[in-house]
Amino acid sequence: MTANAIDTNNFDLVIDERYAKVYANQEKGMIICELLTDYVPIEDFKLVFHQITDIARSGKYNKFIFDKRALRAFHQPTMEWYFLDWKKEVLQLGINKHRKILPPEKWFEKMVMIAKEQITQNNPDNIIHLLDIKYCDSIEEAILI
Repeated sequence: MTANAIDTNNFDLVIDERYAKVYANQEKGMIICELLTDYVPIEDFKLVFHQITDIARSGKYNKFIFDKRALRAFHQPTMEWYFLDWKKEVLQLGINKHRKILPPEKWFEKMVMIAKEQITQNNPDNIIHLLDIKYCDSIEEAILI
C-alpha cells in the first residue's frame, strides 16, 4: 500500500538509508519519512532528520508525514529532540502540518501521548499550538488530510 500511494502521488525517493526512506513531492509540498526498523539509534535518527531539514530548505514544503509503523521501541530522548528542536526548525521553513502513522500496538500510542503531554508541560514555550498535527492510519490518508 505504501509504495502504491507514494508512486501514484509522484513522490521521489530522496533518501534511502538503513533506518529510513524519505520521499518528497515539491509540487504538493510534502515530505514523507518511512522508518524501516523497529529501533533507530538517536544519532542515526538525527542524521536522517538533518537531511530532511536540508530537503525542506530546498523547496516550498508545508507537510511532513512520519510513518513510524515499523517501530517497536520507544525512546524518550529521541522524541524530545524531534518534538522540541527539529519541529521548531522546520516550522521556520514552512512545515506546519504533521501527519503521523503509529505502530498498531496500543501501548505505543499510549507512550507517545504520555510523552507528548510530559514534553509540553515541561517546556511551556513549545510550538505545538502553531502546528497542525493529526494521526492517520495510512500514507493515503495522511496525504489527503
